[in-house]
Amino acid sequence: MTTAWTLISNAAVADGTRSAATDPTGVLIEGDRIKALGSEEELRALVPREAGGSLRVTDARGRYLMPGLIDGHCHMTYGDSYTQEEQDLYTSVESRTLRAAWNVKRVLRAGVTSLSQPGGSYYIGVALRDAIASGMVLGPRMRTAGRYITTSNGLTDWYPEDVGVPDGSIGTLANTPAAMIDTVRRQVKNGVDFIKLADSPFGEYQAFTGDELKQIADLAHQLGKKVTIHARGSAEVSAAVAAGFDWIMHGNIMTDEVVEELASSGIPLVPTLLLLANSADFGELVGTPAPFRGGCRRMLDKTADTLHRAHAAGVKFALGTDTGFAVTPYGEWHARELELLMEYAGLSAQEALQAGTVNAARTVGLEGQVGEVRPGMLADLLIVRENPLADIRSLQRRENIEAVFVGGKQVAFDGSEETPWPNERSITYASDTLSYEMVHDGARPPLEQSLPVAGSPRNIAKELAHEITKAGSAAAESGR
Repeated sequence: MTTAWTLISNAAVADGTRSAATDPTGVLIEGDRIKALGSEEELRALVPREAGGSLRVTDARGRYLMPGLIDGHCHMTYGDSYTQEEQDLYTSVESRTLRAAWNVKRVLRAGVTSLSQPGGSYYIGVALRDAIASGMVLGPRMRTAGRYITTSNGLTDWYPEDVGVPDGSIGTLANTPAAMIDTVRRQVKNGVDFIKLADSPFGEYQAFTGDELKQIADLAHQLGKKVTIHARGSAEVSAAVAAGFDWIMHGNIMTDEVVEELASSGIPLVPTLLLLANSADFGELVGTPAPFRGGCRRMLDKTADTLHRAHAAGVKFALGTDTGFAVTPYGEWHARELELLMEYAGLSAQEALQAGTVNAARTVGLEGQVGEVRPGMLADLLIVRENPLADIRSLQRRENIEAVFVGGKQVAFDGSEETPWPNERSITYASDTLSYEMVHDGARPPLEQSLPVAGSPRNIAKELAHEITKAGSAAAESGR
């Protein structure tokens, strides 16, 4: 098979290895990897004579060349969901798979050339990953976990005991070390790239014991897989560091001691600020309940303190967005996480770009292969109109991304990727209770007063607004 050669000429290079873009230069791609950087004359001389006639040249004059973004926290089976039930109960596995295959190209169009799915329903992620790799489905490079492993006290055991954890749920329940080990073995058999654990929803306590985390991490590594965890509070972050997890998600509220443990370990943190920030900043536009918006705002304030201390201590940050909810839809907001890392963690534009490229490479199993514009790297690249190092927000504007390359091949988009295909919607009858006084006396209590207060983690999906407020306050008061 003849090797393809591509020359991108006259582009200023902007990546996380430099604080400012380079002068215009050329980038030569051989097959799926970057061969060399230099003048067009020098690069043309590197192309074998027999291949010279097939050299593809793209003139990027006045444009910037950067690595494709890596989203280390993107849920392709969530279907832009309004409710938790839409993620777990509605839409058949077959239809959910087709929707995920449709929506993944929306992610690619946003400049995300690799994504990591830390959990989703069934083994849809495994099939989607393989379909993308074979060329059957258009999408970013992908690595995936199976369903979250949780306990009765952790995220994703949402429903009452008489309902249990449905087969379509994004989580699976394991309350004993034996059950956890069995689940890891079965997930590895079914082709996952890494194991995802779900600790307490908002960092209010540690749902797994330290010994359980160590056993899971040791087995995953023995079987050649990585392991990560949803961990918002100090206790679970500390335990995950001690257990040798490969990356940690969230870390919203951490003591100085735990921040230092994380920094010393070199384990990357994927803060995943977008879901909180979009809910707090824009949730009113899409009907997000006021208590939930307020709870997200307070959690962000606590998180900002934690992440600024983590940044000062040298913690390595990686981009992740929690894409898949209606407030974080596919292909719309991935690059906003870069801006949020600058705002809530104090990163520079260069450090934010590192977080969204080279630092996130671990989450997709491509450390040392993606995230920089240099010889030997996979040619997963973007041509953009504006310099991201001068204005990181420019990457949020769809029209700014002129070309997307994956493995040296420019992706052809036809406009269909702009059309969403959500999962089946849950049935909602009202967001308030219609009382006699409302109708006849004009009385209407504030929404936050009309919603019942949840009493346990398994009710969080139903009454999430109150839980995030309560749990965030509890965690903050306990020093986590």
